[in-house]
Amino acid sequence: MANDDIAIGIDLGTSYSCVALMENGAPTVIPNEWGERVHASVVSFLEDGTVLVGNSAKRNIITNAECTVYSAKRLIGRFYFSDEVKKAQAVMPYKIVEGPNNGVRVQVRDAIYSVPEISALVLKEMKAIVESYLGREVTKAVVTVPAYFNDNQRQATKDAGKIAGLDVIRIINEPTAASLAFGFGKNTQQRIAVFDLGGGTFDISILDIGKDVFQVLSTAGDTYLGGDDFDDRIMTWLAERFLGKTGIDLRLNKYCLQMLKEAAERGKIDVGHDGTASINVEGICQDPNGCVMNLADTLSDAEFNQLTMDLVQRTFKVCDEALQSARLTVADLDAVILVGGPTRLPVIRQGVKHYFGKEPMVGIDPDEVVAMGAAIQAAALLEQKSDQILIDVTPLSLRVGTVGGYTEKMLDKNTPVPIERSKTFTTNRDGQEKVKIRVYQGESNQASECALLGEFEFSGFRIAYRGEVQIEVTFEIDANGIVHVSATDQETGQKASMTINLSSGLSDTDIAESARKNADVSLARGAA
Repeated sequence: MANDDIAIGIDLGTSYSCVALMENGAPTVIPNEWGERVHASVVSFLEDGTVLVGNSAKRNIITNAECTVYSAKRLIGRFYFSDEVKKAQAVMPYKIVEGPNNGVRVQVRDAIYSVPEISALVLKEMKAIVESYLGREVTKAVVTVPAYFNDNQRQATKDAGKIAGLDVIRIINEPTAASLAFGFGKNTQQRIAVFDLGGGTFDISILDIGKDVFQVLSTAGDTYLGGDDFDDRIMTWLAERFLGKTGIDLRLNKYCLQMLKEAAERGKIDVGHDGTASINVEGICQDPNGCVMNLADTLSDAEFNQLTMDLVQRTFKVCDEALQSARLTVADLDAVILVGGPTRLPVIRQGVKHYFGKEPMVGIDPDEVVAMGAAIQAAALLEQKSDQILIDVTPLSLRVGTVGGYTEKMLDKNTPVPIERSKTFTTNRDGQEKVKIRVYQGESNQASECALLGEFEFSGFRIAYRGEVQIEVTFEIDANGIVHVSATDQETGQKASMTINLSSGLSDTDIAESARKNADVSLARGAA
């Protein structure tokens, strides 16, 4: 079979990633050589120049903190001055620095990496897992993104794929992929909610699904809410209790903290599975006299629920927003799908059942469902005979800059894509020779409160008095959710166009150079 006869589906997650392909007509998650089916989205740069990716790299988050990059998805496609980047700088142990054009870079020792380069190393690992399994090269992939990702973030994810040596044939939204994996679209009209709580992020999407048509009606998200926050609550609880008993604060030593972090994550899983967790860590620290000390504690589900109930409630505020945007109530929904490992927790499942008034659907591993849906879509695109139509939405309003620092809305958020929309503008002063067209994404009519996607100059039209020259600006959003803009002088037919290449992003030369560097990186093999 030729390399281009197969395409894989990759769920590039904030905390964990997963890869799948279609085998014998069914989506199959591909494990690595140690049988691991989900892989930490973590890249650790070792002193000898080798790079660890995945679950083995995750162990270095605290012990090799400054050289281990995680949660890169929170930074991808962002501007350096954005609130999200400032938040990350406050909590991430690795160094986040400014790159060209207000871009974000990660500094590891003396090397500087763009965020797509970091994500590309995770994608390269997913590619290598499938190639090892199949015994041949794979180059085509469908990669998933959160439904609320803006144009910059989608472009940057596509760039990461190119750097990893992948032809990303489609970017699709994670909730759409999840609904594909559950086999929706085969029955009558259904309206579903996809409740996606991952390691680092939460989002909810409402979809309308008819026979083979998948339409996202609305989406909402919280980029700083996930399973990691549940772990942190247990860590704090354990550390405070240990401090109370011994007078020693485990959080002051990074090795103790690493053991505490691992114990908290295990405790979360155990309390979710068994209703109680016995947390024992031998040799967690030494007392002032040099005696080795152990941590031993028991966490009940009641205590865990009390520690985390406010986090669960935060997810439902986001659900309220998505339902209001779709002009629906929970009574209008036919089903609820759970995505993401933390949705296994009874406190989440019970909360979801109570909020939506129905049992959530189970039956597919919530860690694997998105990659499986991406594999289904990848195979359908390759065959080019699928009847399925995916209608996603633009997650934020698209705007064009006007005089005085204001913007005018071209497309409302949650508008179905692909779509094309035009509006006519005029020159704003006499004798004007050119116009600068700035494209923004956001909900404010103030340009300063929106994200600048890109800009271009349009000239060559007739020089005339103010308001005499009419310029038609056309926005087109393709099936990947990527924006193309053109401007036309209605009198002469003169035209200028651009694909929005985000101003903080990578040029084609940058991508080619990064791809060369990526190809030279040897990923160290090792089980977690």
